[in-house]
Amino acid sequence: MKKVLTTPIKDEDLESLNVGDVVYLTGTLVTCRDVAHRRLIELGRELPVDLKGKAIFHAGPIVVDHGDGKFEMISIGPTTSMRMEKFEKEFIEQTGVKLIVGKGGMGPNTVEGCQKYKAVHAIFPGGCAVLAATEVEEIEGAEWRDLGMPETLWINRVKEFGPLIISIDTKGNNLIDQNKAKFNEKKLPVIEKINSQVKFIK
Repeated sequence: MKKVLTTPIKDEDLESLNVGDVVYLTGTLVTCRDVAHRRLIELGRELPVDLKGKAIFHAGPIVVDHGDGKFEMISIGPTTSMRMEKFEKEFIEQTGVKLIVGKGGMGPNTVEGCQKYKAVHAIFPGGCAVLAATEVEEIEGAEWRDLGMPETLWINRVKEFGPLIISIDTKGNNLIDQNKAKFNEKKLPVIEKINSQVKFIK
């Protein structure tokens, strides 16, 4: 059965999730990346969007402005989440965001934030930006447009947005780190085998 998280997301919605689980999001998804994180954490500027119980997407979308506050989402692909790593724990604490979506994994700072404040990080598959745009029902608003299109806080209403792969859960598990450890274990004997067969090459 498809697991759908609906905003506002509650702590109990996340507690049963484990890394590797696939979920979908219905409700509010706000694009929020480097400069917005920096404005909140480093500059102390209050976000113009209430993220409590909601979701953010590390993404720089392509949007058409039709005027009169009407926008159309053309493409919305994830950007590398690790760029937000040094801000994410404090971001979770200050905003009450519950779901962070991006590309690739995040590190120990985010793991600590997710565990302490009950949030999760999820990976959206790369290369699916146009598909993702079809899951945006409406762009309900845009804040901090002075930052330019990629960094604007685009407030999206989405329906079953995904698939989203849980990479950091509320229990302190990190899927990417676990996978790295598994791959490194498998890698060593393979390297030794290759070396034994090419050791005659100087």
